Amino acid sequence: MTSAADPYFIRPGRREDVEEIRTLRNDAIQKSTAIWTTVLQPPDEAIAWWDELIGRRAVYVAECDGQVAGFASWSPWRAKEGYRFTGEDSVYVAGEHHGRGLGRRLLATLIDGARESGLHVMLADIESSNTASIALHARLGFETVGTLREIGTKFNRWLDLTIMRLAL
Repeated sequence: MTSAADPYFIRPGRREDVEEIRTLRNDAIQKSTAIWTTVLQPPDEAIAWWDELIGRRAVYVAECDGQVAGFASWSPWRAKEGYRFTGEDSVYVAGEHHGRGLGRRLLATLIDGARESGLHVMLADIESSNTASIALHARLGFETVGTLREIGTKFNRWLDLTIMRLAL
């Protein structure tokens, strides 16, 4: 339920969200260093990825006036079974909804859901110049465990990766 004071409703992701989510992700791919690729996500890939997240109950969506305003998800950090209790979060908020506390609400909901799913540690791999995301994670208890210098590239510049950790 939403109100005039709080227009956002956070709920588990649903199959019908996939195209709005794909649009949000592709916007981040084109305009930011949040996702380290320039290859847009095609519809079939988006459906498979989204269905996998829904199947694990690992994704939450924020709605505002019936439209997707953002989402948060967690994915396994590494494929090998020894890492099965470690996940990596992703949080995306549409530009017009930035600065309203929505990222914090999405991430807090995601943390609770990951804990309930049996995850032991959540990691955040954040492009180091994204100080807003680093601050958001720190406010929710993540600690910086290190920075890997110049390990990626996008938009013709080298990118550093800040790694943050939260014990669940």
